[in-house]
Amino acid sequence: MAQKKTRNRVKSARPDNTRRSSVVSKQTVKRSGRSAVKKKKLTRRQKRNLNVLIFVVSMAVLFVMIRAGISAVKFAREQENARREALIINEQQNSGTGPAGWELEGAPYIDVQLLTPNEYSRPQISMGQVNYIAIHYTANPGATAQANRNYFENLANTHETKVSSHFVVGLEGEVIQCIPTSEISYATNSRNVDSVSIECCHMDETGAFETATYQSVVKLTAWLCTRFGLTEENVIRHYDVTGKSCPKYYVDHPDAWEQMKADIAAQIQEDHILQENI
Repeated sequence: MAQKKTRNRVKSARPDNTRRSSVVSKQTVKRSGRSAVKKKKLTRRQKRNLNVLIFVVSMAVLFVMIRAGISAVKFAREQENARREALIINEQQNSGTGPAGWELEGAPYIDVQLLTPNEYSRPQISMGQVNYIAIHYTANPGATAQANRNYFENLANTHETKVSSHFVVGLEGEVIQCIPTSEISYATNSRNVDSVSIECCHMDETGAFETATYQSVVKLTAWLCTRFGLTEENVIRHYDVTGKSCPKYYVDHPDAWEQMKADIAAQIQEDHILQENI
């Protein structure tokens, strides 16, 4: 009986060991399976992160290239504009038609400060033929010629509006040229295409020109008329194009406007004599 009991114990012990080892092996398989899944998950995550990194780096490189391209184009454009301006000034100096030469022809001294080319005040659109000289007032009492010129220049940055003028005549008679007469300005609406525009500074709300301003406007306008084969009849006000009260004083006082045209006519005759004797 004792032997039977021993045998039974041995028999009953074997299944226990097999069951235990089976459980252990199953747990090992489960662990290894989980480990493989984790590795796969890590690999996928790493790939995803790598793809994101590649995309970000590519976008950064593309952005830098675009910026570099824009800068290169801007630099080339600035160089071309500088070259054109140099040619204009060179041509004026070499042909005797710069400020000093213009004075000999009857013009007041003209300070050439051409605007930087931009779509808001100097679009560099060619003017085919000059048919009119248009007189304006700034509608900004007390402002100087330089301040008005700088306002036109700054429109390239502010984009506030589109406005400019070929010339600005100041409170002391100083004259600044902003745009070559071969290009249009944004001043006289439908007549931009064939008019040279002159903006005139004034001290008060009446819009009346100071004596020095008036004299320079007459001389400048007359000289432009002789240059383009025009007469005082080709001298207009902004008012004559759009009905706008500009130049205000010379719209409110038609007799003053007629007197200005008569003074321009007299100056044209003097300029013709000057130019014949050069």
